[in-house]
Amino acid sequence: MNKLLSAMVVVACALPFSTVYAASAAQQAQQDKMTACNKQAGDKQLKGDDRKKFMSDCLSADSSAAKSKNSQQDKMTACNKEAGDKQLKGDDRKKFMSTCLKG
Repeated sequence: MNKLLSAMVVVACALPFSTVYAASAAQQAQQDKMTACNKQAGDKQLKGDDRKKFMSDCLSADSSAAKSKNSQQDKMTACNKEAGDKQLKGDDRKKFMSTCLKG
């Protein structure tokens, strides 16, 4: 009985760790951001609505960077498709992609 109980405890303790390690990079980044924002709010001793507003602003602060990154990815996808449609290769493709991504 003790062995069974011990095994159950080991499995129960291992489950949270396996979930943590299975977290994606995006989830980890969000967790890190939440931790940092929470610490800043604590340092500023914010409470109630002031804390909620601060946390909302803090957590969405990097969202503009993520949107910019997505925008750049979208642009890359569109330029790549256009270069493919034009069947560009080698230096012509590189030059086209550079120009397309800049403007």
